[in-house]
Amino acid sequence: MKNLRTSIAALAAASGLLLAAVGCSPPPAAEPAGEGTSGAATAASAADLGGMDKLVEAAKAEGALNVIALPPNWANYGKIIEGFKTKYGITVNSALPDGTSAEEISTAQKLKGTDRAPDVFDLGQAVTLANTDMFAPYKVEKFDTIPAGLKEASGLYVGDYGGYMSIGYDSKKVPDVTSVDDLTKPDYKGKVALNGDPTQAGAAFNGVMMVALAKGGSADNIQPGIDFFGDLKKAGNFLPLDPTDATVQSGQTPLVIDWDYLNAANTAKIPTWKVVVPENAVVGGYYNQAINKDAVHPAAARLWQEYLYSDEGQNLYLGGGARPARADDMTKAGTIDQAAFAKLPKVSGTPVFLTEAQNKAAADTLNKEWAKVAG
Repeated sequence: MKNLRTSIAALAAASGLLLAAVGCSPPPAAEPAGEGTSGAATAASAADLGGMDKLVEAAKAEGALNVIALPPNWANYGKIIEGFKTKYGITVNSALPDGTSAEEISTAQKLKGTDRAPDVFDLGQAVTLANTDMFAPYKVEKFDTIPAGLKEASGLYVGDYGGYMSIGYDSKKVPDVTSVDDLTKPDYKGKVALNGDPTQAGAAFNGVMMVALAKGGSADNIQPGIDFFGDLKKAGNFLPLDPTDATVQSGQTPLVIDWDYLNAANTAKIPTWKVVVPENAVVGGYYNQAINKDAVHPAAARLWQEYLYSDEGQNLYLGGGARPARADDMTKAGTIDQAAFAKLPKVSGTPVFLTEAQNKAAADTLNKEWAKVAG
């Protein structure tokens, strides 16, 4: 089978994908959104503010950025946040690092009008598409180098990094996994964990879809995946525990269904950890960046986007094992981190990227049926 590591743009085009020292102390008091920021709240590009230098100046004047649901070990966000802080001298206030995409939105709604509301979002596809009325359109300087299939035309939301669903496991604690069907065997009793609630978290949602494909379902039919987890629960193999670094390292969750870049990150701490992307169930997906239209720090929010889509920011994602949105452009330009790119888990088979309609239909089915599995 063709190795699919090398082309981000080709996969996006083929799929028709539309899209999907950090402190925890409260952010400092700030002016209401848009005030004192040289019109940053309505800027659709750095040019609207007079260029990058003016954007940097306005962001530094705000002095802070509120982010949410960015675990330091997720797609290298720990180093990304530190890089942004070091480069611009802007305080980054990180809330709910282990929160879900749905919690990002609900938190923004609850904190609207306060100085603790998130300035930016990092969201799975389903939650992105359901909440576009909360975003401000913005085109970064590198906007034209991002594949068309990974961005909304006005910059309302843009794919930033992605990967493929995988099965990660500690080969010292469980037998090697060769297929999804292996997970039903007695050797995996109480050991199969899914990263989150699929009605709330993008990773878990796509994990169920991966299993659905393996069990004869399709992008239009997630039900076989739901049924499979029901069977796992009856067999006692499904472990209803959200995996974390601590549970993986302690052995509490020796097998985790998650994005390949998150599973691959465990190999640095657990030499016996292996990662498999099932050949007959290759589900790809990208997370999306969006700016809160009610951002407390609108200039800093836009500068954050510029940083994430710069060569530096994209290579930092790659350093965390995620596939950056601009990988093809950077490969052609010779600016991609070749060593990090070569370490990406190998993927073979035809990838499936859900369309907006397929995503919504799958989400509707999960909302109706998952409780029967979760209890």
